[in-house]
Amino acid sequence: MAQIFLSLAAVFGGLSVAAGAFASHALRDKISERSLEIFDTGARYQMYHALALLLVALLMTRVESPSATLIASAWLFVIGIAIFSGSLYTISLTGVKSFGAIAPLGGLALIAAWGALAVAAWNLKF
Repeated sequence: MAQIFLSLAAVFGGLSVAAGAFASHALRDKISERSLEIFDTGARYQMYHALALLLVALLMTRVESPSATLIASAWLFVIGIAIFSGSLYTISLTGVKSFGAIAPLGGLALIAAWGALAVAAWNLKF
């Protein structure tokens, strides 16, 4: 399980760097300043949470048996990154503002991931 999350963290981290470079070089003159800010927010949050997912995956390698809460935290980070950052990228690139209704669901998943990580950390046994 840890290997899956380590791989996903690396993919999300790399894609975040690519998204930031894409925004900086290819999108700067093609979309509005506000859309660029929204895109940048998606890339930043993707990187922050890719690093959090990396931490969770590494933690999984350090415990005897990862708890269901720790595994849930990892999946919530994956889901949250996909929904939150994905919806922000979509809003920026398409201009379809209705995707803004989806972003809070991703944000809730990210908040839940942090909460699950807190519970899992409290109950860790090394």
